[in-house]
Amino acid sequence: MTKDNATPHTAAEYDLSVRQTIPFYEEIQAEVVDLVKTAQPDVKWWFDTGCGTGYLVALASAAFPRTRFVLADPSEQMLEQARSRLAARNGPRWRFLEPIGNGELAGRLAGLTPQVTTAILCHHYLRPAQRRQALRACHDTLSDGGLFVTVENVAPLTEDGTSIGLARWKRRQLRLGRSEPVVDDHLTRFGTKYFPITIDEHVRLMKEVGFRVVEPFWLSQMQVGLYGLK
Repeated sequence: MTKDNATPHTAAEYDLSVRQTIPFYEEIQAEVVDLVKTAQPDVKWWFDTGCGTGYLVALASAAFPRTRFVLADPSEQMLEQARSRLAARNGPRWRFLEPIGNGELAGRLAGLTPQVTTAILCHHYLRPAQRRQALRACHDTLSDGGLFVTVENVAPLTEDGTSIGLARWKRRQLRLGRSEPVVDDHLTRFGTKYFPITIDEHVRLMKEVGFRVVEPFWLSQMQVGLYGLK
C-alpha cells in the first residue's frame, strides 16, 4: 500500500478506517463543535489544520452557517478528499491552503486572524521540537481571545497503564472488524510512528507557547481533547 499521509490509512480509505481505529471518533468531532458553540459562538473565521478529509469542517459548517473556514493539511491527497466532500456545499465559505504542516504556518493566512483554530489527531505525529513549533504557530495565528482545540492520542502515566490501554484498544479494533495482524501492526506505531505525551505534558506545553487558559474537555481510553484560550 502506498502511503500518502502520516496516518496508517490512505486518504481514500481514511473515513472508514479511522472509525475502526479511534474510539468514539464521531462523538469526538461532535464535542469539538459543541465546545466551539459554547466558547466562540460568533466565530467568523475557523482555521482547521491537519484537516484530513474535511469531516470536521463539513460538520461544523452545518452548525455555523455564517462561518468561513480555512483548511490546511500536509497531504495533497487528504486535501483532494476534503475538496470533494465540500464541493457540493457553498464554495465561497472555504479556502484551501497548499499542502503545509502546522509548523510552517507563519505568514500563510494572508492577514486572516481566525477566532478558532482546530488541530484534530495530527500533532501526535510530530517530534517534540516540531510539536512545540506547531503549537506556537497555532497560538500565534489566533486572534486575541481566540480558541484553540486539539485532540490527540495520549500517553498513559505508567508502563502498566500503557499495556492496559493498548490491550483495550486492540480488543475494540477487533470488535469493529479489523484483523489481528492489522491491529497488531497499528499498535507497534505507538512511540515509533506517532509520539503521544501525557495530559500534564500537553497542558504544560500549551501554557509555555502562550495560551493563558488550558483545559481538557474530552478523555476516552487513549485519546484526549484539550482547548486553549489566547
